[in-house]
Amino acid sequence: MLAELTHRCPLACPYCSNPLDLDKREEELDTETWLRVFQEAAALGVLHLHLSGGEPASRRDLEDLIAGAAQAGLYTNLITSGIGIDRARLDRLASAGLDHVQLSIQDTDEDEADRVSGYSGSHRRKRAFADAVNQVGLPLTINVVLHRGNIARMRDLTAEAIELGARRIELAHTQYYGWGLTNRAALMPSRDAVEEARRTVAGLREETAGSIVIDYVLPDYFARYPKPCVNGWGRQSLNVTPRGRVLPCHAAESIPGLDFWNVADHSIADIWRDSPSFSAFRGTDWMQEPCRSCARKDIDFGGCRCQALALTGDPRNADPVCVLSPHHETVAALVEQSSTEQGFVMRGRSPAKAHPS
Repeated sequence: MLAELTHRCPLACPYCSNPLDLDKREEELDTETWLRVFQEAAALGVLHLHLSGGEPASRRDLEDLIAGAAQAGLYTNLITSGIGIDRARLDRLASAGLDHVQLSIQDTDEDEADRVSGYSGSHRRKRAFADAVNQVGLPLTINVVLHRGNIARMRDLTAEAIELGARRIELAHTQYYGWGLTNRAALMPSRDAVEEARRTVAGLREETAGSIVIDYVLPDYFARYPKPCVNGWGRQSLNVTPRGRVLPCHAAESIPGLDFWNVADHSIADIWRDSPSFSAFRGTDWMQEPCRSCARKDIDFGGCRCQALALTGDPRNADPVCVLSPHHETVAALVEQSSTEQGFVMRGRSPAKAHPS
């Protein structure tokens, strides 16, 4: 389960997958409600709890939330920018039962990292935070969102993750939802850069075997077949927004017409089993052709519903990333389209223009 504790964040990353209309502080669930949700999630069978945001450290009750999650028997992973957590607070989080820390890094070039994060001095503070995580003895994963500006520095990024004491690095290409979709023209790398990245990852895995685990998330637009988004809609994971709406996937609120139940009105178990939004694309009965008769329908489940909506206007269509989709030429054209756009619409600021279709 992904628990989005807040949309508040000191950073303004232009690839953030949070919605353009961010939940406000006064709308956030209170401590007692989150603790009930954690207990209900554990009873349902949830094992891993990702505490995210925004920046989860913006919540003053983060220690209490982690303690409650640990009491419920959940493995807790804190997904953080590292900003707003000093050594004393990190000690308290560890004492409360925190199991793992996942730290975002924007780049190895300090000026570029600060530009992308929208926060001066962020890279320096992240390095200091990673050092504190190691001193406390918590396992550390470094997460890097890849885009046109940093894709050529994957080798340097991996070396920095090792230097920072990480056991794992996730090199994940930008997913074009939320702010990432708004900034797609400035973020998308060239096909040549993506092919070079594939070769680089293969080499890095051999060179760093035994030092660090490298997870590589392929860019959807450059794939032949779509990924099984969240391992199938309503099959394995759920997401709770800051104000308590429960989603089958992180970007599901972009799909109009879905009824998202709230933890204020329903239990997690009832939402998982009976809510209209979780039933909407669960299984394969909802599928249209070519997915309905495709041999891959139980492998990729038709791909991403949010991506199908964003690129075709209908969430029931086959994910246009798929070469079998009648809309695949839309993605192919975007991949081949050369852009020199450099400016970003930073997270939390009003987009000056709509994203290109």
